[in-house]
Amino acid sequence: MDIKTASALHRLRLVSGPEAVSFILLLICSVLKRTTDFNAVPVMGAVHGVLFIVYVLFWADAWNKAKWPLKTAALYFVLSVLPFGGFFADRKLKRAADDAVIASRARNEGKVNA
Repeated sequence: MDIKTASALHRLRLVSGPEAVSFILLLICSVLKRTTDFNAVPVMGAVHGVLFIVYVLFWADAWNKAKWPLKTAALYFVLSVLPFGGFFADRKLKRAADDAVIASRARNEGKVNA
């Protein structure tokens, strides 16, 4: 994995957690709006909207750089619209990055020993 691909995946990981938290907070604010006089939906809606747009931009960049198959790209997009989905996306992206580091080290060791 080259540095541009790794950084694209890292950016996607960085935004997936906050996007998931903002989605959950927006859902909580929606319930509070209906049950109390507290109305933070306009603020949380704006925050979540910005984070979702950033997630989609980073998702598109990661898809382009990592050359994901359509199934993988669709999975990461669907995870962005599910509550708690961003946390699963972060976990999957971290695992993929760790696997890439291990594979890179194994290739480098193979070159040194050969």
